[in-house]
Amino acid sequence: MTATSWWHPVAFAARSPHLQARGRVLAALRTWFAARGYTEVETPALQVSPGMEPHLIAFDTDLQSPDGGRRRMHLHTSPEFAMKKLLVAGAGPIFQFARVWRNGERADTHHPEFTMLEWYRPDAAYTGLIEECRELLVAALGAAGQPALRWRGCEADPSRIEVLSVLEAFRRHAGIDLDPLLRPDGSTDAKGMAEQCDAIGVRRVETDTFEDLFFRVFLERIEPGLGHPHPCVLKDYPISMAALSRPKAEDARFAERFELYVCGLELANAFGELTDPEVQRDRFLADQAAKRAMFGFAYPIDEDFIAALRFGMPEAAGIALGIDRLVMLAAGAGRIEDVLWAPVT
Repeated sequence: MTATSWWHPVAFAARSPHLQARGRVLAALRTWFAARGYTEVETPALQVSPGMEPHLIAFDTDLQSPDGGRRRMHLHTSPEFAMKKLLVAGAGPIFQFARVWRNGERADTHHPEFTMLEWYRPDAAYTGLIEECRELLVAALGAAGQPALRWRGCEADPSRIEVLSVLEAFRRHAGIDLDPLLRPDGSTDAKGMAEQCDAIGVRRVETDTFEDLFFRVFLERIEPGLGHPHPCVLKDYPISMAALSRPKAEDARFAERFELYVCGLELANAFGELTDPEVQRDRFLADQAAKRAMFGFAYPIDEDFIAALRFGMPEAAGIALGIDRLVMLAAGAGRIEDVLWAPVT
């Protein structure tokens, strides 16, 4: 028995103020959602498809039937597919505090099992979620009883949110003009991106794709400057990074997507939700190909989700927010394990 074990009374006492703040934050957020007409839902963690993002690795298991048959299942990386099926059923607006799992992720800001707050509002624009994010940050901070959101020496005041487009962020923080590199058909100019990276001294190799360079510049030059002294919404990603969001009506080179940053830390990812089943299938097929290229395997498409889209999902805006990171910021904790009652060991 050592004081470094999470269950040791000394270790628990050090975490206890953050854990008490966690309980108050979750209660405050439930109150916020109830006051705005949202219904809290629960969906199963076991899914045919855990999520299609190429870089995410799921936990696998077998579902055994009473007759001994087995079917490969996965612990979800997000409750997105099941919650969108509920939108098709007519359950919205809805929210969920979901336990989710992502294998191979462990650091001060990552944990293999964590809590995701996901919510959807039918007939809403994705930009309408920006003010909801601000209000939730204010509610969480008030519940934690701290003067500002804090992490690693940075502070953020959620009384207002800065809104930047991806184009603006690259120009401001990296001196890169992405606009001429994004073509009307949705393709990108990797050669032009490489030239701009050379001009600002960002390392690269000949095999780098546009997305490789995009994210390297983003992580090195842009992300650290986002979200202080106020939270920042970074909106309108290139359509090649749309995930499950739809194209912008006024410029289809961009997706109706934003991410919320606080103190240089990504906190949430929001979409104007894609409802076209054929476009969604094509994106899933591309995701499968990308995952096979990286890892040698891919997850199956949730055909029931495609069927639900085909039946008719209402226009909606949706967002996923990392609760553990939010509690870290609101309570002034330094790492995710400081705000978990019992971390994975």
